[in-house]
Amino acid sequence: MKVKEIHSFDEMQKYLAKDKKNYVLLYKKGSEASDCSYAGVEEAAGEVKDVNVLAADVTTVRDIHPKYNITSAPSLLVFEGKNFVKSVKGCNDEGFYKSLFESVLFTAKTDGDGKPQKRVTVYSTPSCTWCNALKRHLDKYGIRYRDIDVSKDQKAAEAMVRRSGQQGVPQTDINGEVIVGFDKARINTLLGIN
Repeated sequence: MKVKEIHSFDEMQKYLAKDKKNYVLLYKKGSEASDCSYAGVEEAAGEVKDVNVLAADVTTVRDIHPKYNITSAPSLLVFEGKNFVKSVKGCNDEGFYKSLFESVLFTAKTDGDGKPQKRVTVYSTPSCTWCNALKRHLDKYGIRYRDIDVSKDQKAAEAMVRRSGQQGVPQTDINGEVIVGFDKARINTLLGIN
């Protein structure tokens, strides 16, 4: 399926298909993160049949994001029919979006005392084999995470080094606790993976 550009909240409402999941990407054309997200969403939508993906450039479409309290772009809004379910912020790769569209990602799981999944950010580079192994591990267990490519984002790389004192990747931030390298045992413990 192709990504359909929309130009208003009313137009979005017309295209939200009843009885299925719908996705609306709010992006800011020309922004690196938004362009990255748009490319990932577009690629994934082309590979998944029967998915309804809409997109709106927030520089010209000003009436969607305030209705859902969205304050940053890119954000992918997830709907069940016309009912807003959640938003996924930032740029993710095509594989993440494909999994989301195919509904193989788990929603934030809760444990016995009702705690939602922890916030997970992975700092990586495309050529790092341990980074890719780490992301495959998280994908295998349905752990949602934000992937930041520090080879393309100098500010994120500097922030990563400030936080951990290390330049090596992968680094994983789990609710503020930083793990340098692919320490599977520690990651599994913090995320409750058995």
